[in-house]
Amino acid sequence: MLSSGAKAAKPSFVSYVSPEEIQIKEPIEKEVNPRLLPGELLLCEASTVYKYIHEDGSNRGTCGKLVCTNFKIAFLDDDSASDDNEPQLKNKIIGENDITLQCVDQIYGVYDEKKKLLTGQLRKYPEKLIIYCKDLRVFNFCLRFTKEEEVKRIVSGIIHHSQTPKLLKRLFLFSYASAAPNNTDERNQTVMFDTLEDWRNELERTKGNVQYKVVTTNEGYRISEKLPLYFVVPICLSEETILKYEGRGIPIWCWSCHNGAALLKMSAFPKEQDDSTAQMQKAFLDGIYRTISKPPYELLKTDDLSSSLPSLQDIQTAYTKYKQLFLIDNSADFWATDVKWFSLLESTNWLEIIRRVLKKAIEVVECLERQHTNVLLIEESATDLCCVISSLVQVMMDSYSRTKSGFQSLIQKEWVIGGHGFLDRCNHLHQSDKEEAPVFLLLLDCVWQLVQQYPAAFEFTETYLTVLSDSLYVPIFSTFFFNSQHQKDTNTTGESLETQSGPFRFLTVWDWSVQFDPKAQAFLNNPLYAEKPKPDKSQRKTARFKHQRQLSCPLTQTKSSPKRGFFREETDHLIKNILGKRIGKFINSSDEPPNSFREFYDSWHSKPVDYHGLLLPRIDGPEIRVWAQRYLRWIPEVQLHGGGTIATAARILDLMEEVERLQVKMDAEHSQAVSGNIHAVPMLRNSVRLSSLFPFALIHRQSVKPALPTSTWKDLEDEDDLVKRDDEFVDLSSDMLKCIY
Repeated sequence: MLSSGAKAAKPSFVSYVSPEEIQIKEPIEKEVNPRLLPGELLLCEASTVYKYIHEDGSNRGTCGKLVCTNFKIAFLDDDSASDDNEPQLKNKIIGENDITLQCVDQIYGVYDEKKKLLTGQLRKYPEKLIIYCKDLRVFNFCLRFTKEEEVKRIVSGIIHHSQTPKLLKRLFLFSYASAAPNNTDERNQTVMFDTLEDWRNELERTKGNVQYKVVTTNEGYRISEKLPLYFVVPICLSEETILKYEGRGIPIWCWSCHNGAALLKMSAFPKEQDDSTAQMQKAFLDGIYRTISKPPYELLKTDDLSSSLPSLQDIQTAYTKYKQLFLIDNSADFWATDVKWFSLLESTNWLEIIRRVLKKAIEVVECLERQHTNVLLIEESATDLCCVISSLVQVMMDSYSRTKSGFQSLIQKEWVIGGHGFLDRCNHLHQSDKEEAPVFLLLLDCVWQLVQQYPAAFEFTETYLTVLSDSLYVPIFSTFFFNSQHQKDTNTTGESLETQSGPFRFLTVWDWSVQFDPKAQAFLNNPLYAEKPKPDKSQRKTARFKHQRQLSCPLTQTKSSPKRGFFREETDHLIKNILGKRIGKFINSSDEPPNSFREFYDSWHSKPVDYHGLLLPRIDGPEIRVWAQRYLRWIPEVQLHGGGTIATAARILDLMEEVERLQVKMDAEHSQAVSGNIHAVPMLRNSVRLSSLFPFALIHRQSVKPALPTSTWKDLEDEDDLVKRDDEFVDLSSDMLKCIY
């Protein structure tokens, strides 16, 4: 017994195990091997790797094996996924813990609790590895308990195969195409626009064959390697004219409106030209405009998108800032930024760019629909912002583009065959960061704004758009891995790999059966889509006349336009602008109401919506929202358990299934036909278990919100400030969820 004056003995036990290590599951002695695709090769691996799951500020992990192949980085867990935790939208190609090499955005190493970007050769290898993905996933791996040699191999292998520049033929796309069987779904209704017949059918569908024609001048890529084999031009242009300057300065047809007005695009001549070259190009353009001198070319409005919309560099900068809001390392980091989340969101300028792009598309729609005016979009190559605006205009004006097959055909026509440089813009080869820009993601985000505002007008869902954005980084499909049709054709029929004896058999992303089984594909189809009725001919004519009268006539009386040639007096101005100067409006501003755009916009929104007619997005203030499903699906802190749009859809689908069962009882002999027409999703029975991240996962875990975020404690000065900031925190959090969902 100690006396009153004696000191208590100092504890002598020291723990050398950190709390985070205590919570990690012990590894099970079980050999786990990766499932390899045809043509996939295992390059390096490391055992006893821990994958962290961040929860409530503490680290929990699972032991497994980290492998790197020529297709993906994969973490192989000892435990098989249970039915309760397995994502409902299970991908047959990419597992939950798989990262394709093209999906890797940045790789960081942790040295003594400090993060460092990993590139090139390493002198010292990290104890932790953090991989940020382009689909916004974040993977944290602990390498403390892995053998040193395995750490060197796996870290060096991952950095080399995912970050260093490579040749096109070294993409897994070619390995898979040479080894995989060609099991393409022949029932795919997507128009590929790689044949003359596809273009003729499109002209006939849009009634543009009277004024425009398909040309075969570029067969064998005689004109330009950037242009497709077949494209559409005004009917009066000769082949000699098209051949003159390799397709530059030629108005290329995109789409025709029901009233005869057309949307065209044109690639501009280089801005830097000497005087003699400029004079030759001026004479060339002058000859084209003199040739086109008959209706319907009396009116034309041009728009230089490079001056009226943000530059590609601005778009890339905004998106880089924007995605940082969703690349969350752990729960503590999330709550630390929650108070200032809205100011950070605004500072990225991404939502403002979406608003400007949608506004530009509405302006083009007004010219085509109300003013019956042809619109010519001009850009340096006509393969970036031209693709965005022309696609949005068609989605807004053509109900066929709002069907699943129609939207896919639109992407093929304007983007894949149209020559958008997916290889460079997505930086798949890591050869030039300057060329990278999320132009296609910008389009998908704009389309999502329309889908969430008018869901019944679209045959596909937001889940379809999300998995389409993910497919940008899956190198087994050729759709998003070439810069042009010429590049694809050259590499399809050119010299192949040693194991390849014939041309490559590339898959298209539009065959969704490659990635998803029929049960999962049901999430891509909108069960509440308002299918277009099929009236008789007399009804169709009446409806069309009414539609034109409502939407095409000016809201105020305007002067009738005098008959004139294609450009007539404005020809010289256009020539100057095509050569690099600012584009002006060809229609005199005095002929238009001063606020024609606003009047057109407000007038349309004051009328009932026709889901198969013109659609105009709401672009004011908070109407432009965050695409929550894509950007927030991996962050458990923002999930609405048992809520969100998916919970509403689940209840509606349950009701549809009940109606179906009643119909079966009432009419047994037609039960098979009725059930075949219902696009219900059978796995949405227990909607109470769902969260707003469904169908990518069920409820994962609860994340307890701290009394105050970490960053707030640093700024607290007195007790009154504490009360104010706490109230502010609660209000912002509730408003954030309301804004997002």
